[in-house]
Amino acid sequence: MIKSLPVITDPVFVRPAQNNALERWFLHRIRDERDLPFLYLILKVLFGMIPLAILLYMPFITGWAWAAMAVVYLYLNNVAYKGPFGLMMHCSTHRPLFKAEYGWMNRIIPWFMAPFFGQSPETYRAHHIGMHHAEGNLEEDRSSTMHYQRDKASEFIRYYLTFLFTGIPTLMMYLASKDRNKLMMGAILGEALFVLFCVAMCFVDWKATLVVFMLPLLIFRLIAMVGNWVQHTFIDPSEPGNDYRNSITCINVKFNKRCWNDGYHISHHIHPTLHWTKHPVFFQENLAEFGRNKAVIFNELDYGAVFFLLLRDRYDVLAKHFVDVGNNFSTDEEVIAFLRTRTARFPRVQVAHA
Repeated sequence: MIKSLPVITDPVFVRPAQNNALERWFLHRIRDERDLPFLYLILKVLFGMIPLAILLYMPFITGWAWAAMAVVYLYLNNVAYKGPFGLMMHCSTHRPLFKAEYGWMNRIIPWFMAPFFGQSPETYRAHHIGMHHAEGNLEEDRSSTMHYQRDKASEFIRYYLTFLFTGIPTLMMYLASKDRNKLMMGAILGEALFVLFCVAMCFVDWKATLVVFMLPLLIFRLIAMVGNWVQHTFIDPSEPGNDYRNSITCINVKFNKRCWNDGYHISHHIHPTLHWTKHPVFFQENLAEFGRNKAVIFNELDYGAVFFLLLRDRYDVLAKHFVDVGNNFSTDEEVIAFLRTRTARFPRVQVAHA
């Protein structure tokens, strides 16, 4: 257990002394100068990864050359860029990247780039904005983690398979029940076009389609569910609707530098449109509130580490990285007992928002 707050090394905005010509061109088109790093990622994907995807469909590339290119593509897609791209899409879903007069450019990420990462257009927006943030992981959130024992591998497998095979229909039924018809129709259109496109591309080259679109789809939906599972693992049974008590914060991890401070999930739920560079600031300015609510904060553990430690029942390691900002605990054993109370399955009853 860490009793005093470590020095925060997660990224905040530092205005450069000057911008180069390319950056100045982008600054005229984007809404917020702090999002310039997104443009560099977009360029890497557009001119590095996507041309490789196109080459995998070329008939003159066969044998070992094709296999080698497929391996490189899968590495770029699922290791190098999947996290940064997915969280860039997350940020730009909450805060549009481009100015209103360049609004058409806001479609580049969800409609052109996202399918290469296994994300059908508009489905992410419909799920994340239309349901997850609206319900806050409570009873009506169809991807809620509440009804699972959140430190058991078998429970996660059940959670993932449920989402994989029924997630889209249940999302549509939820949106229809809330009269969020625009989000629902956008998701239906995006999902249908993505499926039809993949079917059509299988007739062009099924192996390339498997590598370029289908494997990224399965991997993305797995990673998305791992993320949601960890972000909403430690839930206070007395106040499951309290954002300080149903989410976690991971500080001082490389993941925050690569993925736009996504480890700050508590502050994200409190202020969904808070700019990604402001989360470390918000966290430090509100330590008293984090402490009063016994918020779950880990130092130098990212979501992946927390996930695997949970499923291995390594609460002892989790306790060593736990940051006790409110001085609520005296020993690691107390922290372990506390964390175990936060991973217990909820009964299936209607839970009201706090």
